[in-house]
Order: sequence, then structure tokens, then C-alpha cells
Amino acid sequence: MINNLELHLLNNTCLSKSKLNKEYSETLNWLFHQFPIYQNIGEEALKYKLDNVKKISKALNEPEKSLKFIHIAGSNGKGSTSSMLASILYESGYKVGLFTSPHIKKYTERIKINGEEITETYVTSFIKRIKESKLNFNPSFFELTFGLALDYFNYKKCQICVIETGLGGRLDATNIIKPILSVITNISLEHTDILGNTIAKIAKEKAGIIKKDTPIVIGDMKIEAKKIIESEAIKLNSKIIESTKFKSKLKLFNLPLLGDYQLNNLLTVIASLSELNSMKFKSNNDIIQRGLNNIIRNTGFVPRMQIISKKPLIIYDVSHNVEGISISLDTIKNIQQGDLHIVFSSSKEKDIESILKIFPIKSNMYFTKSSNERSVLISDFKKISKKINFSTKKYFNDAKSALKNAKDSSSSNDTILVIGSFFLISDFL
Repeated sequence: MINNLELHLLNNTCLSKSKLNKEYSETLNWLFHQFPIYQNIGEEALKYKLDNVKKISKALNEPEKSLKFIHIAGSNGKGSTSSMLASILYESGYKVGLFTSPHIKKYTERIKINGEEITETYVTSFIKRIKESKLNFNPSFFELTFGLALDYFNYKKCQICVIETGLGGRLDATNIIKPILSVITNISLEHTDILGNTIAKIAKEKAGIIKKDTPIVIGDMKIEAKKIIESEAIKLNSKIIESTKFKSKLKLFNLPLLGDYQLNNLLTVIASLSELNSMKFKSNNDIIQRGLNNIIRNTGFVPRMQIISKKPLIIYDVSHNVEGISISLDTIKNIQQGDLHIVFSSSKEKDIESILKIFPIKSNMYFTKSSNERSVLISDFKKISKKINFSTKKYFNDAKSALKNAKDSSSSNDTILVIGSFFLISDFL
């Protein structure tokens, strides 16, 4: 067993800051290389079953049994929904753990309490304990990171933890928890090589987070997906809360996030809070509005659509699948000024051909490789984009050069959209 000891590094004043930085750097290097990371190499990194994460939990004395959880899955919107809920619960006076992925710039972004990232010293000490325990199996990077989150939230005595699934639901590492509330935001085609190639199959995987006698909030989604999720909920005697029944509440709040699609996420949050209120997690309209206003400060949330500049209008967007990008493009139609320049990158496993078909034909396209190992190669971009007659097509081996060229080629009255991948956006942060 791994002893649940006080983390001596937190109080060891003998260690210099430079030594701590070196130890943390060495820890991350070991973590990223010892365990395969989906963020970098994709499907090869997956341990798509729950055996390993259960063993990690047992070695940590099963910290999840001492915590309360809200478990959130979905193809799009789960990050926004998780962050809105965490921010509002924080404004309600609770100590709130938040687990999200992937990280954009720093590993510690994945694990936060009331907006504060996990400390580097805690990460270093945890990995030291893992090394000393000499696990007799090989977990994935994500399994180990989730184990760290559970350990940290328990150590800090969080009152409620908001947990975003990594991929899917049924066999996602996060699915060892027993939440007080489950949430599924929506369903679209994504990770079809792993989750299945139909909406029905993907819905079945996401529905795997529903637990017996545990309420489930269902976001606005296609009827086909909704029926499957409701069917699973009925089998498990789980109360169904439909977010769309709360539409009249939207007029009570001002949502400071760009994109009409965020209103659907807010509906899901309002429905979730209504159910949480029945469990004595209290919030009111003033608290909800404060939570929305302070979402970035309270959670470190990176919105899907961020306005970086107004002349030209430059927008960063982490949308990365057909449905997400399509929704973002609908928003762009309403705010676009001048010509549209699109800096685009994506991961190899995405349906690039389908994505390119939804971009406006009059767009000026700047295809680029991101610094992530999973990025689509320029040679592949050239092949796939050959059939589409965009206004212009340019290709770049690094994202910063692509954005610079887009700026140089546009006027101050134009619009530049940087879109397609978390990893693309991370190259600019």
C-alpha cells in the first residue's frame, strides 16, 4: 500500500526553489515518458478498461470513497459545463475540486481546487510515492493523473468534485467514481475508431457513466442519442433531468461567453444546479451570475472562442470535431468583419475531409502543423485540401508562422480564426 503520509515536500524548507524546480522537471519528464499519453500519441496510449485505475485507487486507500462527485461526459461542451458548475459552486462557498483534460500549457492545469492549480511539490511527492510502491502493472498517463487528482482532492478535503471524462464514459478511467449527479452534455461523432462509428454506439459509451439510483442530467442532443441515454437511465432507476425544460430560466442570466452554443451548456448547468439544490447544495440566481462572471478567475477556464484582437478581429477556438467547428462557424457568421482568414490544424485521427467541407469556400486557408506529435502532416493537408477551391491555400510547418502570414495578408478590418485543436491554441500561449 502507498502510505497516505503528509507530503514532506510541502513543508521541507531546506529544499531550495531551484532544486524543487529541477525535481518537478525531472518528475514530469519521467511521467511523460514512463507512461504513454493520449495527448501526444493517441489511441496507442489508451488502457481502455478500468482494472488499472481501480488498482491505483486501492493503492491510495480508495480516496474516491471519501468524496462527492459530479461526473460530466459529452462530445462537446463538457469542459464549459464543468467549469461553469465549478465556478458557481465555489461562489456558493464550497471547496470545489475540478478535474479536466487535456492541459493546454501546464500539466497542473488538469487538477484545481477553487481555481488554484495543484502544486508542483504535491505532484513531485505523489510520483515519488508511486515509484516507491513499485506497481506490478503499467498504468496509462491518464490513469495515473486521475489517481493523483483523487489523492489531492481527498487530502485537501474537497466538499464537491467536478470530474470531466477523458474519452467516452463507460471505460474511461474516471468511471470508477460513484457520483451524486451524472451529466451528459451532447453526443456527436468523435473518436469513432474507439467509441464506435455511429451516434447510437457513441451514446451507449457515454451512457456508461450513469449509475444506479443516481440522477442524470441530459443536455440538448439528437433524439437518437437521447433515447439510448434515457433507456439506460430507466434500467438503472436513475432520475432523468432534461436541460431543455429549463429554457425559461435563460433570460435571468447574462452569459459572458461567446457563442450561442454556450446557452445550451448554461441550460445543462441550470438543470444540474436545480437537482443539486434538492441535495442541499444551495445556490441562487445572484450566486449563479457571479459564478458565470468569474468563471475564468475561479477555474482558469479557456473559452472555446476567445477574442484576442479587434483590429483585425482575431479569435482563438479549441473546437476540434465537425459538430463543434460547425457551431463555431455559425457564431463567426454573426460577428465576422471583412474577409475570413482561417489558421487550421488538427489531429491525425480526426475526419479532416468532413471538417474542410464545412469551412466557407471563400475562406483564406492557412494549414499548419502544430507542435503536437499527433498533428496532421502538411503533406496530408495538401492531399486532402486539393479538391476544395478555397480563396487561397497556404501551408506551414509551424503555427506561429501561419498566424504571422495570416496577419500580414489581412487588413485591420478582416477576421482571423485560429481553430481545430487544443494543441494549436497551446502553441500561442
